[in-house]
Amino acid sequence: MKWLKRILIALFSLALLCVGAIAAAYFYVLPDLPDVATLKTVKLQTPLKIYSSDGKLISQFGEKRRIPLKLDEVPKPLLQAFLATEDARFYEHSGIDPIGVVRAALVMLATGEKKQGASTITMQVARNFFLTRDKTIIRKVKEIFISFHIEELLTKDEILELYVNRIYLGQRAYGVGAAAQVYFGKEVKDLTLGEMAIIAGLPKAPSTLNPVTSPDRALARRNVVLMRMNEVGYISANEYQEALAEPLVAKYHGAEIDLYAPYISEMARDYLVQKFGEEEAYTGGYSVYTTISSDLQLKAQQALRNNVYAYDERHGYRGAAERLWQDTPPADAEIIKTLKRTVAVQELQPAAVLSVAEQAAEVLLGSGERLTLNWDGIKWARRFISDKRQGAAPTKASEVLNPGERIWVRHNGEQWQLSQVPEVSSATVTLDPKNGAILALVGGFSFSQSQYNRVTQAKRQLGSNIKPFIYAAALEKDFTLATLINNAPINKPDIRQGTAWRPKNSPDIYGGPTRLRVGLAQSINVMSVRAMRHIGLDETIATLARFGFDPADLPRNESLALGSPSVTPLQVVTAFASFANGGFLLEPYFIDRIEHADGTLAEKANPALACEPPQSDDQAMQSLINAMQQEAGTPQAPCGGTDARYAERVISKQTAFLVGDALKSVIWGGGDWSQGTGWNGTAWRAARLIKRHDIAGKTGTTNESRDTWFSGFNPKLVSTFWVGFDDHSRELGRTAWNANGAKDQISGAEAGAKTAGPGWNEFMLHALEGTEEIAIVPPEGIVSARIDLASGKLSRKTDQTSDFEYFRAGTEPTEYATETQDSSTIFTDSPPEELFQ
Repeated sequence: MKWLKRILIALFSLALLCVGAIAAAYFYVLPDLPDVATLKTVKLQTPLKIYSSDGKLISQFGEKRRIPLKLDEVPKPLLQAFLATEDARFYEHSGIDPIGVVRAALVMLATGEKKQGASTITMQVARNFFLTRDKTIIRKVKEIFISFHIEELLTKDEILELYVNRIYLGQRAYGVGAAAQVYFGKEVKDLTLGEMAIIAGLPKAPSTLNPVTSPDRALARRNVVLMRMNEVGYISANEYQEALAEPLVAKYHGAEIDLYAPYISEMARDYLVQKFGEEEAYTGGYSVYTTISSDLQLKAQQALRNNVYAYDERHGYRGAAERLWQDTPPADAEIIKTLKRTVAVQELQPAAVLSVAEQAAEVLLGSGERLTLNWDGIKWARRFISDKRQGAAPTKASEVLNPGERIWVRHNGEQWQLSQVPEVSSATVTLDPKNGAILALVGGFSFSQSQYNRVTQAKRQLGSNIKPFIYAAALEKDFTLATLINNAPINKPDIRQGTAWRPKNSPDIYGGPTRLRVGLAQSINVMSVRAMRHIGLDETIATLARFGFDPADLPRNESLALGSPSVTPLQVVTAFASFANGGFLLEPYFIDRIEHADGTLAEKANPALACEPPQSDDQAMQSLINAMQQEAGTPQAPCGGTDARYAERVISKQTAFLVGDALKSVIWGGGDWSQGTGWNGTAWRAARLIKRHDIAGKTGTTNESRDTWFSGFNPKLVSTFWVGFDDHSRELGRTAWNANGAKDQISGAEAGAKTAGPGWNEFMLHALEGTEEIAIVPPEGIVSARIDLASGKLSRKTDQTSDFEYFRAGTEPTEYATETQDSSTIFTDSPPEELFQ
């Protein structure tokens, strides 16, 4: 009895000692214990996602990949796999599993090694949210007490939901939703039992049990998980055997990008970082819906690349990228290994030349595929001498290619051809002219080569793209489309230039008195200068500023009339939109809305609309009705809403219509070809290709062809293409041959119509494909009158010497033309005095 009594006293004392130790430990770590109540409002770190307007994923930013799920969205077998493997008595214990602790201790005493863990799911949640992974006694004590607090605060299902969303599962994947996508490219609901077991086996060692990097270990761990599920009765023997027989098909799946548009995604990323800060932007789970149309974006990207390839090939072949061998070729496997070190650039694939025939060559791709380049894919490759000179056309493949060379090849839609990485740059941007939404944006040929966004960052000389704005100012003053301006050399130079600056036409041809419409359509330089002299320099600069150009970029001399200002493509397309929308200056925007991780709205765009604001309460009410009808899906007026913002009017709707109509002549020309009086505009190729009468545009070329432009629109789209070298000193040069035999690619100096125009033409052709041509109705205040084409006066004739012209009401001619041209209305080159004040 004495011994029994002593044993009881010892046990009791030991119990008191344990309680005291636990109490002491609790009070020791109490100051460092976190407030677990934060788990009630925990915000899981999820990446930033950028989408197109139609919901296609453009990009994803953030170190941690996570797809948060509600517990009822996680398949039951996957939850059971975690429970069977990590914590079979999860729903029975209070945060600590005594049986598990004892079992782990016995195993450790028996083997001397820690072969079995005792951490419950609750303890893992405590560790993942509040603690480091340091293996110290103090950290374990904290983990235990935090686990008790968690069990008091949350239900078992809430704890399990946190666990399956928070647990790290390798490859930057946090939670089962991300793991399913990363390893299997699936949503979690579509996983097989074997795949669920793979994921459930990862928490023990996400790196060493990774199915991508360690497939054998992952397979063995999967089988252990399946065995445990079978032992506890979660799956039947048949299900167990079927899952064991599943092959391991895991591979790394990156973010499922639906639309590759890196320049716009970088703009969105930068906006979010500026707005929320880097940490919040990358982990807050924001979804950014841009204004980008995936369809138009793809068409813009392809049009830009095709146009750049065409320019590059016109100027000749610069030779192989490098030589891989001299005499004896290595084994294919060695060549492939070398090729794989070179990353593809857009459609361009690195290839090795294996052999060269008379007019063909056999090449090997990094994928191991052997290709034959036929003569049609090689014959373009005249030797590049300079931007202005190319060698003679090759007659056989050996003049271009040699075995052992590493070259670039691409599939042009019809066949594989020899290619090269272009040195020239390009950019394009497309807006909705009604509200300024950016529908497509390509900041360069290849984002991987250069992250420089030329749409928003590159200021380039505008060239003849400035002329519509010069003439708009003239029309706002007192000119008409029928005003005669003297197309003759300018004899009185601008003394402000410092030298005798005498602008010339390109080509250097002068036709005498010419109507304004023709001067704009044929981009006649001296007429633009004379028009600006009539307006006055100060008024010209003020007008250009109203179109959105920075006055600081506008030189105070006559070179302004020929496009000497340096501006960005985004500024250009915004200004041109004013002609398409009736005279309003848009505020371009590219983010439609930003959503929080839970889908609630964080920000919504409220663009300035290109329409007149309501002038009365009745009109405001009508705007509200229109907005309600729009939500109901019924026809409604194009503008309005109680909270709508309205764009600033910069020119009258009559002037916008007149300039737009004149810009149609840039594409369609005028006169009567059957009577021998027809004439082309500078962009006649657009008419030949697109064959629509609701398009208008303007070419642009700077001195020495350093910058080329084409900007144009129809009532639904306004788009700008720019082509040039990033090095401002490098000229685009000239060619003396037709690339690939293309009949519409004439020889001679590069210019807007030839260099930038084909990109715009291709884009608009496909962008408007399947849409009806829109009739452009003159606004109120516009009248038409038959005029004499030689004098711009009224005409009683109905033959080829006359045609109808549009006028702002009250500006139409009042006199009839005589038999001989009356030149009394010709505007000459006498500048007003205020030009030099």
